[in-house]
Amino acid sequence: MKKIRIGLFGFGKTGKLVANEFIKDERFELVWVIKRTRTNAEKYASRLLGYEFNEGKIHCVAKAGPRFFAKNPVDVLVDFSSSQGYLNYAPAAELGVKIITAISKYGPKDLAALKAMAKKTAVLVSPNITLGINFLLVASQVLLKIAPHADVEIVEEHFRQKQETSGTALKIAEVLGLEKAKHVNSIRVGGIVGRHEVVFGLPNQTIRLVHESISRAAFGQGAIFGALWLVGKGAGLYSMEQIVADKMSRNIPIF
Repeated sequence: MKKIRIGLFGFGKTGKLVANEFIKDERFELVWVIKRTRTNAEKYASRLLGYEFNEGKIHCVAKAGPRFFAKNPVDVLVDFSSSQGYLNYAPAAELGVKIITAISKYGPKDLAALKAMAKKTAVLVSPNITLGINFLLVASQVLLKIAPHADVEIVEEHFRQKQETSGTALKIAEVLGLEKAKHVNSIRVGGIVGRHEVVFGLPNQTIRLVHESISRAAFGQGAIFGALWLVGKGAGLYSMEQIVADKMSRNIPIF
């Protein structure tokens, strides 16, 4: 079986864990990694992650010009860099490289640029690419259709250093048609990576849908899930929520 070739933007805390998940999975080959600084440039991500073989050569973003993508072809480009990362890989879209972007803070201008890329290739946009969160999003919408008069509250819990309201919680509120300021409740304490809960209050019963992140490696598993689905798709804009809903409706195995 031919391996799916992966290019990765971003090699910070999360990017390293994502790279590790792709390296461990025999269905993929991590061809290259692009990062903002020159630190560890020309080294291999696999070596830095403790493996004894060479995979995922690291390049500085300054080298990611149009020629780079033609000379270093991949099937899927995965972005865990920043909200401006897409500015560097527009040439890859022109070549038909599938794109997965897991950035949580895009503005209207950024989304418009990604939509333009989606006219040329398959683009998967997911603010939170974990499988669990996207299942929670779909299940919450199904439950709200069944019980439209339920009281609904969203609780998001994160580590103390996270100051802003969770983008995932705001997304949940948006898809459920809730006023964000009134129905999103935030908790900040030590020891929590990330936890989201949707509480449905009904007469004589309460239903709670919960997703808890144990490790950022879950983002890598989500990226793998998305890449396996996206590699066979034509040009267009897709979401993880859409993929999960499609698999649920057709009873398709997740992996």
